[in-house]
Amino acid sequence: MQRIILRNKNNITLLSALLIALAFTAKWAAGDEAVFTGALMVASVVGVLPIAIQAYQALRVKVVSIDVLVTIAVIGAFLIQNFEESAIVTFLFLFGGYLEQRTLNKTRSAIKELTAMAPESALKQMKNGDFEAVDVDEVDKGDMLLVKTGAKVPVDGTVLSGEGYINEASITGESAPVAKEGGSKVFAGTILENGTIRVQADRVGEETTFGKIIELVEEAQDSKSAAERFIDRFSKYYTPAVLLLAFVVWIFTNNIELAITVLVLGCPGALVIGVPVSNVSGIGNGARNGVLLKGSEVMVDFSKVDSILFDKTGTLTLGNPTVAETIHYSDDHDETLQYLASVEHESDHPLAKAVLQEIGEVDYLPISRTDVVKGGGIVAEVQGRRVAVGNASLMEQENVPVDEKAKAAIERLSTAGNSIVLTAVDGELRTLMGVRDQIRPGVKEQLRKLKKLGVKNLMMLSGDNQGTVDAVAKELGMTQAYGNMLPEDKSHFVKRLKEEGQTVAFVGDGVNDSPSLALADVGIAMGGGTDVAIETSDVVLMNSDISRLPHALGLTKATVRNMRQNIVIAVGVVLLLFAGLFFGNWVNMSIGMLVHEASILVVIINGMRLMGYRQRKGIRNRSRSPHSLEITGTKKPKAA
Repeated sequence: MQRIILRNKNNITLLSALLIALAFTAKWAAGDEAVFTGALMVASVVGVLPIAIQAYQALRVKVVSIDVLVTIAVIGAFLIQNFEESAIVTFLFLFGGYLEQRTLNKTRSAIKELTAMAPESALKQMKNGDFEAVDVDEVDKGDMLLVKTGAKVPVDGTVLSGEGYINEASITGESAPVAKEGGSKVFAGTILENGTIRVQADRVGEETTFGKIIELVEEAQDSKSAAERFIDRFSKYYTPAVLLLAFVVWIFTNNIELAITVLVLGCPGALVIGVPVSNVSGIGNGARNGVLLKGSEVMVDFSKVDSILFDKTGTLTLGNPTVAETIHYSDDHDETLQYLASVEHESDHPLAKAVLQEIGEVDYLPISRTDVVKGGGIVAEVQGRRVAVGNASLMEQENVPVDEKAKAAIERLSTAGNSIVLTAVDGELRTLMGVRDQIRPGVKEQLRKLKKLGVKNLMMLSGDNQGTVDAVAKELGMTQAYGNMLPEDKSHFVKRLKEEGQTVAFVGDGVNDSPSLALADVGIAMGGGTDVAIETSDVVLMNSDISRLPHALGLTKATVRNMRQNIVIAVGVVLLLFAGLFFGNWVNMSIGMLVHEASILVVIINGMRLMGYRQRKGIRNRSRSPHSLEITGTKKPKAA
């Protein structure tokens, strides 16, 4: 029976409203007091049933909820034959609950929108070579799929053939179509606007980036902030305190109606709903704009950030460096470049890709042994010869002589913002390459916006040489910049700033920088939502530049501000009503409940404003590349 009543709570609310309308119509139109009283009595009894059931369920788990206050108040009003008050109070309370539920459902629209974008079917290549429509759950990793114009990409995968333009708004928040061709990565839930492509499934189902986004948003919206946890604890003591106050009022005044009114006025409905509405609205706004906030607690921490630390390569720069200059120190250029290409072919480092692109096609030599020197480069055995490829620190470790001419060239290129790639064969320096990455368009403007939002320190931590780091930092106007840092150096730096009392956010890719992401007050992942990024960080920016960062910071500040506004409104209304009750003559039970429900509506509307939060004009640049970042990084900090 309890389940049936609770399931039909909205219908009971409607019935209660109709009975109250009938009562007042009978009284005012026909002067029929019997119908008036009878309809209000029925409305009171019917209306209090779901409230009483919820109160009983709360008491069973030793929680004195708001429902307990209202139930006692309604029963008391009914017993003293104040049927008008009892009926109106039950209806207003039920209607307030209806509004709260509707609001939470609306603010959770981000999840609904994402879920609606989830692909349900796929064209899968069968054993006979034909493509057949199957449920997306029947697709396995490695399957060949066909995606036609207008269709949703069903998996995370790699384009094997064909070309087209894909709308990746569900992943990045950007609606501008992105060109795809052979070798391009595609993501589940995105839409092929034109063209036809064949895709090999790399990740399916819940393992796709899209699936993880949905999971992350769900978890975030179900989480509770410190403010919400405080309110939960506050309610445990607040509700019994109101009961005690009502009892004391009754003892001293012998006025049962006044005591019942105290119960009604003490209901903290707006306080309970105000903070969750703000949090859920803020998280929903972020999800629609390519910003995934991993819980409401994150928003509070992020809003207080005064120092943001950035990696350089792929974050502030494009992550696609090219060789700007090559200097040879031996006559056997071709042999040296062949050795260099063979070693770099073993690496996925952005600098290695730049070197290979510069050298072009060569026959790679077999490598018998490879040692990766953290923060230095690679040492390999190539056809019995010891080949070292890396920075000046590696050359020093390998006891490779570097003459004054080479040192001057290294200094010149470093000062110009180049990363240095040195090659030595059997302890002899053979080549020097200056590799330079390009700063992302619009980064300087985004950093300026962050400063306007209250960030005091913008720092760069990079594994690149100090000269390159200084050149980039100067161009971007950053507060401080440190080069030659190892991953552990970065984490120590973060720890030191926190010990100094700074609230620190770290922007990285969640792989090499995972220790720093974990240590920072707020870990921010760039790069299209890779597995590691989503699991490691507190905030995920679903594109590969920082254009979402000002929106994320502004949104969290607005959410926290909105949350505090709702708390002030809720507490202020309760204090106002009690003042009107004890020191004035304008507050009764029905007016009190009406004002309460009005305050609930006010905090709901105030919280929902966050769903429409937008950055100021010009704060965001458009990005067309959601691909993962590649973060380099090994450095030593200078004295800060």
